[in-house]
Amino acid sequence: MAATGTPVAPPSTASGVTSEQSRVIWLLLTAAFVAILNETTMNVAIPFLIHDLGITAVAAQWLTTAFMLTMAVVIPITGFLLQRFTTRQVFVAAMSLFSAGTLVAFLAPGFELLVVARVIQASGTAIMLPLLMTTIMTIVPPQHRGRMMGRVSIVMALAPAIGPTMSGLVLQSLGWHWIFGIVLPIALVALFMGARRIHNLGETRDAPIDVASVVMSALGFGGLVFGLSQIGGGHGGDGAAVSASTATLVASLAIGVIGLGAFVWRQLRLQRTDSALLDLRVFRSGNFTLSVAQLGVMSLAFFGAITLLPLYLQSVLEKTPVEIGLAVLPGSLAMGLAGPVIGRIYDRFGTQVLLIPGAIIVSATLWYYTTVGTDTSFVVLIVVQTVMMIGLALSFTPLFTASLGSLEPRLYSHGSAVVGTVQQVAGAAGIALLVTVMSSTSAAAGAGLEADAAGTRTAFLIAAIISVPLIVGAIFIRKPADQPHRSAPAAH
Repeated sequence: MAATGTPVAPPSTASGVTSEQSRVIWLLLTAAFVAILNETTMNVAIPFLIHDLGITAVAAQWLTTAFMLTMAVVIPITGFLLQRFTTRQVFVAAMSLFSAGTLVAFLAPGFELLVVARVIQASGTAIMLPLLMTTIMTIVPPQHRGRMMGRVSIVMALAPAIGPTMSGLVLQSLGWHWIFGIVLPIALVALFMGARRIHNLGETRDAPIDVASVVMSALGFGGLVFGLSQIGGGHGGDGAAVSASTATLVASLAIGVIGLGAFVWRQLRLQRTDSALLDLRVFRSGNFTLSVAQLGVMSLAFFGAITLLPLYLQSVLEKTPVEIGLAVLPGSLAMGLAGPVIGRIYDRFGTQVLLIPGAIIVSATLWYYTTVGTDTSFVVLIVVQTVMMIGLALSFTPLFTASLGSLEPRLYSHGSAVVGTVQQVAGAAGIALLVTVMSSTSAAAGAGLEADAAGTRTAFLIAAIISVPLIVGAIFIRKPADQPHRSAPAAH
């Protein structure tokens, strides 16, 4: 077990944590912000990389696919890592990997090394959000968790707000290497400050890692995410290309399903002795299970939709990368500013006052997107996108807090890993499904702006239909009863 720490000051009345613990949370928030900022800048860079590196669009997608694959493999392991190693060890390892990957990307002379750099970056990124959420759940009293999770919403909103706009400006003036060159010093400062300032929170336990579970997890989640990323990959090619793509898709999904089944079977056996890599007893809580299901459906619709909108703005309305970045800026800023307020509302009134209107808003905006065309007002789209982001803010903070708050403290790290994994897999499924529907419908309608608009409308129709069950699910999710908070774990 971890050594006993030195006494700390009593918790502050405002947030329920000591000033030292608050500093740890802010450092983790900064690190998570840098990691998400890096990922959102890459989304705009793909067309530039295709041109500068002389690669095909299919090859360029590996810069995203490799990142998603690594995240899908590493996130399920974080439940074990956060119990086995101290807060400082996990933070330093995560930020060291992220910083090393960013440095390699900055210096990369070509495509192959850039893909390697993305894998290294993803290895660190995958650890950061589960570490942040587990730390908040461990040290923050239940009655203040909504407010703290609202800060996580700020990070999740502001990074995507700044990322695309910054990326567009950097790409047009400095070149793609400097996307990583700007992020690198921020990451190094966060690593240095965290190594000095972050103290170990809670307790660790000695447990050997189950190698078979790691392999099964990699095959299961990696196979599913890779298979989903291949949906529509052979579209537009010749017969041989389509056949090869279909074979890869089927084989990947089959490996994923079999690997996931084996992984679940082994975890059920290992958790009898508290040695599971990912403890599935988190699903014994009905509120956790329902919250995670709601989060999965919302992620599927949300990640698919935010991928479609920039494609529509670029291909149909013919907007520049900078204009596309500015289009999503107001919504992301609104989501970030609303986060702390929504957290306070959750702490006082619970889930339904937030989740029900949030689900209705998200669904309504997706239904509006089913009407877009070649003459849709750019200003109206910005307003609708802003409203949708507010609806998402009303949903994500209570879902994160209610799901993890439904668990026993010893399962927080495993619950955080499950939440991250569900988001990753559902997001990959949403992107694959909606982009494929858009491409297929556009091709069937012929070439030109009208065909692309028709493809966009059909894809958004799928997202809108998927969003309807969110309204029903929001009715049944409850805020866990605030339990008397045990004394906050000492920092040491």
